[in-house]
Amino acid sequence: MSFVDKAKDKAQQAVGAAKEKLGHATDNEDLRDSGKADQTEGQVKEASHDLRDKAKGAVQDLKRDR
Repeated sequence: MSFVDKAKDKAQQAVGAAKEKLGHATDNEDLRDSGKADQTEGQVKEASHDLRDKAKGAVQDLKRDR
């Protein structure tokens, strides 16, 4: 995963956490739910980028072994 992708994913998770906390503090259910969704989306993106990188590494290993 590129550094930029990882930073974007972590930033999205951090923004989501902040929105969720603000939603709790203000008793705003929509903001809280939106924050949770942002966090989950950032986690899913991060996991997919990690998986993509692992697959890319496996392909390179196979090419190297030939």
